[in-house]
Parts: sequence; structure tokens; C-alpha cells
Amino acid sequence: MHDEAIYGNVSDFMKMKLIMRLMVAGTLGGIASCWAQTKTPPTPAAPVIESSGPKIQFADIVYDFGKVNSGEAVKHDFVFTNIGTARLEIKDVRPGCGCTTAGTWDKQVEPGKTGIIPLQFNSSNFGGVVAKSATVTCNDPGQSNVVLQIKGTVWRPIDVTPTMAVFTVTSETQTNETKVVRIVSNLDDPLTLSELQCSNQSFKAELKTVKEGKEFELQITALAPFTAPTVVAPVTLKTSSPKMPTISVTAYVVVQQPVVVMPTQITLPAGPLAAAMNHAIMIRNSSTNPLVLSEAGVTVPGPEVTVHETQPGRLFNLAVTFPAGFQIKPGEKVEVTVKSNHPKFALIKVPVFQAQTPAAAAASPVRFVPATKPPLPVAGGK
Repeated sequence: MHDEAIYGNVSDFMKMKLIMRLMVAGTLGGIASCWAQTKTPPTPAAPVIESSGPKIQFADIVYDFGKVNSGEAVKHDFVFTNIGTARLEIKDVRPGCGCTTAGTWDKQVEPGKTGIIPLQFNSSNFGGVVAKSATVTCNDPGQSNVVLQIKGTVWRPIDVTPTMAVFTVTSETQTNETKVVRIVSNLDDPLTLSELQCSNQSFKAELKTVKEGKEFELQITALAPFTAPTVVAPVTLKTSSPKMPTISVTAYVVVQQPVVVMPTQITLPAGPLAAAMNHAIMIRNSSTNPLVLSEAGVTVPGPEVTVHETQPGRLFNLAVTFPAGFQIKPGEKVEVTVKSNHPKFALIKVPVFQAQTPAAAAASPVRFVPATKPPLPVAGGK
């Protein structure tokens, strides 16, 4: 029997055939789409691999203490965990300045365990916003040095800035100079200052009011001439506040030579030197006239000196090279010398010393001193 007979007429037969083709095509398309999706599976997430060895992890590396009164001690325990696979060793904790100290910390921490590093900050002599740090050294190969920080605001009833008036003068050019110290009150009540005192006649102190009851200027003048290398004196004030009854500022004068040589001597290891050694000498000129150097050398043959003028007339570097095999003989005087146009420093000398080996010390001549007393008489009168 023909298909046309089953479906009645040609038109119905063609429609039914078209529908069957579309159904087959949809089925195959779905299969192809599914195959396309399953043919390239998604890339799985990379597995987390735990690093071998010790590994330090801090709960926090910055501690903000907020606001404290000047003089209060700020304490904080920094907590850390060893998230590695080997024992963690805390080798050292180095605070950045003397106002911050480290307590007894956990030096060895096993994997998965925690430890603490206690830090304390002394807020005395501080005012305003401060930030102090400490460096932790450990055996974590990924971060062998970790910087911890303590920060916050220190409140002072009276701010004194700076607390030291420093004057630097030369022995040639000494003139009067004035430094200004600012005094600012943070108190609610007006501040009164009185009884300004300075016991040293090398300084003159004067107090001026900038804002009544709130802000003042302490002017300290260093009075030339200065005969001593340093002059130090306290300048004190009484205040109306029981929270800070006295203000003390240090006046400090440093008198420098017009020509400064650093270092003042050179020390070599025991000779003979296994290899050539280089040393640097800096010469700084703060006098009125430019400095001119010439004829640099060493008083014994062998070493060489090269002069480099890093700042014309003001700053010089002398490069001194001691050759391999160099050795100072016992009793020999060795100096690096250089001439200058300064009348007080016509010849600049830097002595050179060298440690003596036991053999050289034994070879040095021995000086015998004759007895000052007559010999004892021999028995029998002879």
C-alpha cells in the first residue's frame, strides 16, 4: 500500500513528511549540542597547595591606640600564627627607637600554633600624632622581616616645639643667633606663664605672647663669643596648670672647627695585608674662604692617596689605598698628610695604626733601663 493512500492525499502526506523531518532534525541538533557541551569539560579549580617550611601570619601588624595622655604607657600584644609546615623561629625584635620596647616574645612556634610579641610605647615627651615601629626577624623564607607599627595621638596639656634650641657655630664666624620655641596650650582654661629663668650668660631668653592664654613664643638667643667647644643650659618657665607646672627647654651650642677631618685615625688589620685595602677620609670646610688641598700622600712608600673635591672649596674625600703586603714596622710612624691653604690647618695629618702580630711584637727591640741604685756589697767586703 502506498503512503499516499494511508494519509489520504498528497497534500496531507507531504505535510506529515515535513513534520517528521523537522522532528528528526531537532533531535539530532539537541544531541549535537549536548555532545558539544560534554566534549570540552570545564577546567577544574587549581588545588591549594600548602607551602612547605615555616610561614608567619599576623592577626594585625598595625595597632591604633587612639588617644592617650602624655606619659601613659601603651601596650599591645601582636598575635601571630605559624601557618607553615615547619617550626617558626622568631630571631629578633628591633624597635625603631628607645621609646618603644619589646617584651618577652615566643621564640619558637610549631606549625598551626600561635605566639605573641608584646610591644610597649612610652608616650612621655611626645605630643600630637605619633607612629612607632619594630622589625621582627624570623626564619620564614618568604618574609624574614615583618614591620609592626603602633600609632595614635598623644595629648599634652601644653605643646612645646622644639624642646631643644640647638646652635651650631664655627670658631671663626661667631655671631649672635636666635631660635624660637612655640608654646601652645591645649587646656580649656587660659594659661599663664611666669618666672622665666636662664642661669647661663651665654644665652638670653625672652617670652612673647602670640594669643592671650593660648599661644606663646620663647625666643632664645646664643650670645657670642663661645670659648668652650659646647655650651649647655636649661631655660625654665612656671605655668598656671597643675598638669604641667614647669616648662623646660635646653639651649645647646656646638662650636665646630672651621676644618673637620673624619675619621681622625685609620686602623689596619695585622700585616702583611693579604689584599689591598681602601680607606676614605672626609674633610669638611665651614670657614669663610674656600679650602684648597694639595700634596696629599703617606709618610711611607707604598700607599697611594687620591683627592676628590665633591663640593668645591667645601667638601673633600681622600681615597687612601694600602697595597697587598703592606705592614707597618715596629716603632714606625705612619700618617696620611695633605697641605691646605688655611693658616690654622696648613698640614692636615691622619695617623695610621696597624695591629701587630705576635711575631712582629717579639721582633721589636727591647729597651733596657739601667738600675738607678748601686749594687749591693759583696760578702766579705769585696
